Amino acid sequence: MNQTMSTDLYQINMMYAYYKRGMANTRVVFDMFFRKPPCGNGYALFAGLEQALHFIENIKFTEEDLDYFRSLYPYEEAFLERLANMTFTGNVAAVREGTVVFADEPLVRVEAPVMEAQLIETALLAMINHQTLIATKAARIVRAAGDDPVLEFGLRRAQGTEAAYYGARAAYIGGIAATSNVMAGRDFGIPVKGTHAHSFVQLFEDEKEAFITYNAAFPDETTLLVDTYDVLGVGVPHAIEVGLELKKQGKKLVGIRIDSGDLAYLSKEARKQLDAAGLTDVAIVASSDLDEMLIRDLKTQGARVDVWAVGTNLIVSNGCPALGGVYKLAAVQENGEWTPRLKISENPAKITTPGYKRLVRFYDEQSGQALGDLVTFAEEEIPGDTITLFDPLFPHKRKTIRGYRMEELLVPVIENGRRIGNPVSLEDSRAHACEQLSHFSDEVKRLINPHGYHVDLSQKLWDSKQELLHRSRL
Repeated sequence: MNQTMSTDLYQINMMYAYYKRGMANTRVVFDMFFRKPPCGNGYALFAGLEQALHFIENIKFTEEDLDYFRSLYPYEEAFLERLANMTFTGNVAAVREGTVVFADEPLVRVEAPVMEAQLIETALLAMINHQTLIATKAARIVRAAGDDPVLEFGLRRAQGTEAAYYGARAAYIGGIAATSNVMAGRDFGIPVKGTHAHSFVQLFEDEKEAFITYNAAFPDETTLLVDTYDVLGVGVPHAIEVGLELKKQGKKLVGIRIDSGDLAYLSKEARKQLDAAGLTDVAIVASSDLDEMLIRDLKTQGARVDVWAVGTNLIVSNGCPALGGVYKLAAVQENGEWTPRLKISENPAKITTPGYKRLVRFYDEQSGQALGDLVTFAEEEIPGDTITLFDPLFPHKRKTIRGYRMEELLVPVIENGRRIGNPVSLEDSRAHACEQLSHFSDEVKRLINPHGYHVDLSQKLWDSKQELLHRSRL
């Protein structure tokens, strides 16, 4: 589907104003970043880049689109003709999907003529904000589950089927093992899982008959929902009967699912019944409005759950429904030089960082642990032995690091409107996320009150920002 019209009217109006002023080709730099990680988390998992790049590569206004613009306002025909011929010709640098990222870091840097840079803002934010949010929420849930697999079961509760589709993709980057979403499974190669509903059991006069019927259809992968009537009184006993019959045939019951009630108590008692019957390898799957906090508490209470199926609270990121990423002008090209631009606010956290920038991460050479991130001007040299990082808001807070290796996080992905290399596979993004998380301490990944990770500005960039702030007050 052509998504070029997925933009805000004010983007088109600004583009028209630039055109009227003769500024349409003015070259600019915009940064996409967020000011606060979602869900009280210490970090975010960057996701949604592939979708955003596909959008940028396929910009195309149709004649129907232009007719719609004509109905809104008497834009000059020459401007509409320019839209009809518009493609993206600029450069984009971005961090890799699956990268652990932090507040106030440039995650996507767009360098392009201002009309092109302005047009892509809305869609880029929508795509990256959504998938980064869901990937981060998934990573929190997966962390709470420990070594237990987590399934994404949220399609029916998502904010529409498209949100569910891309949400499943993002959740897979965040570490979930499988999804119930068939389309996402088909298109993205995510493993798909599913059992049956309560209505399947209700359709039969007898619960056991329902279980036998389902097993007959799926003899090698039967997981039975046991809480339609009475989990411990009839549900588990009926499942055990099916499991024992399968055992005689040299097969096995894969699992049972509990979707309501006290999951800690019911799972422990169900495990006792299964083990007493010799079905020690039958897994217990839990669902029912789970999230990371409930999973953590259930595990603390000794719940005997092997697999966690999470729906609503994952796919809508319940409790933190938006990332709040922004896209701000950072520099304008004047006479071949980049002139920094600064947005000022009464709220210090909303004052932007000006300039054409790069983002570097430092790792301890011995342990591989991430030590801190540094935002600098793109042309700055970074010393290779010792560096002192300081907090941009509280410069007296300093950290000197030695014995490190550096990694450039902002890397080119589009040059002169053309994609660099092939699209990154979802499996690669998922593996990268797992590898990235291994470099950060448990304190940074803590679910509540995480330890603050160092994200700092270079001295030169900080000085430039202070100078621009000082000038603005004159």
